[in-house]
Amino acid sequence: MPSLSSPVNESLLIPSSIPSLIDHTLLRPDAAEGEIARLCQEARDFGFVSVCVNPCWVPLAAKALRDGYSRVCTVVGFPLGASQEKVKLAEARQALEEGAAELDMVLNIGALRSGFTARVRDEIAVLAETAHGEGAILKVILETCLLTRDEKLAACEAAAEAQADFVKTSTGFSTAGATIDDIQLMREAVGSSMGVKASGGVRTWAALQGMVRAGANRIGTSSGVSILREISQTSLAPSREDTY
Repeated sequence: MPSLSSPVNESLLIPSSIPSLIDHTLLRPDAAEGEIARLCQEARDFGFVSVCVNPCWVPLAAKALRDGYSRVCTVVGFPLGASQEKVKLAEARQALEEGAAELDMVLNIGALRSGFTARVRDEIAVLAETAHGEGAILKVILETCLLTRDEKLAACEAAAEAQADFVKTSTGFSTAGATIDDIQLMREAVGSSMGVKASGGVRTWAALQGMVRAGANRIGTSSGVSILREISQTSLAPSREDTY
C-alpha cells in the first residue's frame, strides 16, 4: 500500500478553512423536521461543506440548501453495513435522485472479518460507480472500533481499489469513534490518493486539530457550531503577554 508522502497541510487548520472540513451531522433516529431545518440553516450560515442526514431527510435538505455552498450528504447501509448489495444500491440511487451529492456507506463488516475482501471491494465499487455517475462522491465507513489492525488495512485497500473517494472511521453508533491512531493508520494506508474522514467523538477544537494533524481532511461532527464558537473565543482571548 502507498504511504503518506507529504506532510499534513497546516493550511487546513486556518480558522477560516475549518467550515470546509466539516460535515455538519445529525443522524439521531429521533431527529425531527425542525432540527433538520436548523441544521441546514446553520450550514448556510457557517459555510459547512455538507450536512449529513438520514436518507428520509435528503429531499428536505436538498431544498433547504438549493443554490448554496453546502452539499447534501447521506448514509447508506447505516449503521450496520449488513444490508445486501442490491439494497444499498437502491438506497444510493434514491438518495442521488433526491439531491444527495455525497454518500457515506457502511461496508459489510461481517464479510470483511470473514476474509471476503473481494466481495467487500466489489460492493464498494458498485456504489462508487453509481455515485460518480451522478457527480457525487463516496465515503466508506470502516467502523474501526470493530476491526483489527490488519482488517482496517484490508478495508482501506478494498476502498482504494474500488475507487471510493474517502475512507471514514465510524458511524458514531458503535462502541467507539475516531482515534488518532486509526486516522494515522488509514492515512498511511491510502496515502494522498484518497480522503480520510474522522467521525465519532470529535467535539472540540483540540480534538479536530488532532485529527487533522493525524491525516484527516474531513470531519464528521454534530458539534461544528460549538467548535467554530470555541475557535472564535480562542482567537479573541488575550495572550499571556497581554495580561501583564
